Amino acid sequence: MSDLGLLVPLFALSIPITAIWAKHKRHLAELNLRNGSGQASEVAAQVARKTAELEERVRVLERIVTDGNYNLASQIEALRHDDKPLTPPTLGSH
Repeated sequence: MSDLGLLVPLFALSIPITAIWAKHKRHLAELNLRNGSGQASEVAAQVARKTAELEERVRVLERIVTDGNYNLASQIEALRHDDKPLTPPTLGSH
């Protein structure tokens, strides 16, 4: 797989990960404004739990992208080089 073929899926996966991270940081800031220090330990536990969940999701996405069978880029290239034009399926005659 070429370098670009590997970078495209990684870049595509980084967009939702960044969005999740930004949303999480914004949520933390809102919680810090609303809650006093009395609920800090509960919030810290929630943050730790959510962070662990997000880390697991990132691990799964990394596994998908780095899997040897992950050949989406080569499949797309094969479709680009296919000489047959794509035709919509027919529903049959009535």
